[in-house]
Amino acid sequence: MEYIIETKNLCKSYEKKAAVTSLNMHVPSGEIYGFIGRNGSGKSTTLKMLCGLAHPTEGSIRLFGETMLQDSVYRRIGVLIETAGLEPGCTAYENMLYKAMFMGIVEPKKQIQELLTQVGLEPENKKKVKQFSMGMKQRLGIAMALLGGPDLLILDEPINGLDPEGMNQIRNLLVDLNQKKGITILISSHILGELEKMATHYGILKDGYLVKEISREDLLSQCKDYLYLKVQDSQMAAVVLEQKLGLCDYEVHPDGEIRIFQNLSPAHITSALSKAGISVYAIYPHQQDLEGYFMELMGQDTQKSSSRKGGRHHA
Repeated sequence: MEYIIETKNLCKSYEKKAAVTSLNMHVPSGEIYGFIGRNGSGKSTTLKMLCGLAHPTEGSIRLFGETMLQDSVYRRIGVLIETAGLEPGCTAYENMLYKAMFMGIVEPKKQIQELLTQVGLEPENKKKVKQFSMGMKQRLGIAMALLGGPDLLILDEPINGLDPEGMNQIRNLLVDLNQKKGITILISSHILGELEKMATHYGILKDGYLVKEISREDLLSQCKDYLYLKVQDSQMAAVVLEQKLGLCDYEVHPDGEIRIFQNLSPAHITSALSKAGISVYAIYPHQQDLEGYFMELMGQDTQKSSSRKGGRHHA
C-alpha cells in the first residue's frame, strides 16, 4: 500500500512535557483518514508537524515518499489548522485573492469563484470576514485550503461551528474531492458521527500516543452488535448460560455486564437465569458505532483481559 504520510517515532515536547510520543502514522494515498482523540491528546500538534508549522523533537516524517521536506512538497498540501489566518477587514473573495497572489496562482478569479461556491459562500458577497459567523469562517478556511489544487488536504476540525446543513454540504464536498479528484484527506473531528460517514481509515490518539490505526472495513467487523445483559452475578450467569444454552461467544465486563455476540433468545436467557436464581436487571440488543468504539478504546488503560472458556473477561 502506498502512503502519502508516514511518520516514524514522531515526538514533540514543550518545556519537557510530551505532547506527542513515538507516533507511527500511515495515511494511505487516495483515502480519507479520520484522526480521532480527546482535546489535548496531541492531534493539532501532530498536524502542525506534518504541515511544517512545528518542528519535531524526535522522529521523522515522510510526505509523498520524500523525507527532505522542502517548499515543493508543502505546496502540494492544503491546510486548515485552528484558524485560517483570515484578514478580518476583507471579504471572502479578497482573502482568497490575497492567498492566491501569495501562492503565485495566475488568473485565479475563476478558481476562487468556484471554490467559494463549492463551500456555500457567495463570491460577490461584500460582507467583511469580521462579521462572519464561526461556520462561515470555517467554510472560507476550507476554500482557502483548496486553492492551487492540492494533492493532500489536512483539516483540523473543519466542520466545527457548522449547522447540520453545513456539515452535510462540507462532508459531500470532501467525499467528492476524494472520490472524483483523488485528493487524500487527513481530517480531525470530535463529531464522530460525521467522520464515520466519510472516513475510510482511522487513527486514534490518546495522551499523545497513537493507540490504533484501523480501516473502515476492520472497524465494522469489530463494531459488532451484541445482546447486552446485566445481572446480579456475571460470573455465575456465564457458567449457567454456557451449560444450559451453549453460550460460547461473549464478554464479561465489570458491574454484572455480559455482552453476548451469538444469536440467543432473550426469553430463553432470562428463563435459564431465573431458574438458577440469578436476577436479570436488563437485557436488550445493542448496536455499536464509531463513537461507542472510540469511547470504549479511550476507557481502556493497560489492563489485560483474561480468557475463560469461550468467553472474554474484561476487568
